[in-house]
Amino acid sequence: MRLKYAPQAYLFISEALRVAQDELGRIGSGESDDDSAHISGPELLDGVRILGLKQFGMMAPVVFRSWGVTSTDDFGRIVFELIERGDMRKTERDQLADFCGVYDFEDAFQRNYQLDVSKAFKS
Repeated sequence: MRLKYAPQAYLFISEALRVAQDELGRIGSGESDDDSAHISGPELLDGVRILGLKQFGMMAPVVFRSWGVTSTDDFGRIVFELIERGDMRKTERDQLADFCGVYDFEDAFQRNYQLDVSKAFKS
């Protein structure tokens, strides 16, 4: 199966899922019928935002573009490819539209970026 996006994008979305689960306190048992760890599209995209800021800072949109990802819609397509491959699960409520236009990368990663300088000024 030919990937539409760079392999790093698929790995990143899996990491972002774990970040979102951690943030929301929804770590499941790994059982296939365990919905306690389920994360919605917007919740997963919040994990993408958190992880993107942590790993790439303001450069996140540039990194994402290098992977072929230009919007939250693309992350949704990646998720649904992973679902089709059996690498992720979904509920009947989940749909690709859940990922469409959730936030603008420039707003999420650049305009609202706050540089943590607390460590730089510790004595």
